[in-house]
Amino acid sequence: MIFENIQSFILPLIIILFFGYRFYRFKFIKNKLPQLLTEGAIILDVRSKGEFAQGHNPESINIPLDELNSESNRLDKSKVILVCCASGTRSAMAVGILKKNGFSNVMNAGTWSNTLSTT
Repeated sequence: MIFENIQSFILPLIIILFFGYRFYRFKFIKNKLPQLLTEGAIILDVRSKGEFAQGHNPESINIPLDELNSESNRLDKSKVILVCCASGTRSAMAVGILKKNGFSNVMNAGTWSNTLSTT
């Protein structure tokens, strides 16, 4: 009986922890953004060209997710790359693609609006 009650709380707890960590991580990157950009970080927006045209960080470059595998050679592997999109989901996939292609210093910045400087 007690075990069944615990099981009913495990999935909601995991979901809460996942989104809590994600929120914390995106907030951390947003706070470090000015320093990262000063140190030469690249903002990579992986939304479609149409989404990018509707609004983006002027310092970002756009390589849509479906083109990233073949276009990642345009990026400097020695730089920190902050990947963003509309919600953080495509940017998470892009981080995996970039790491598979030899990029080691890649961060998921979440939504593109997180890359807008607060200063």
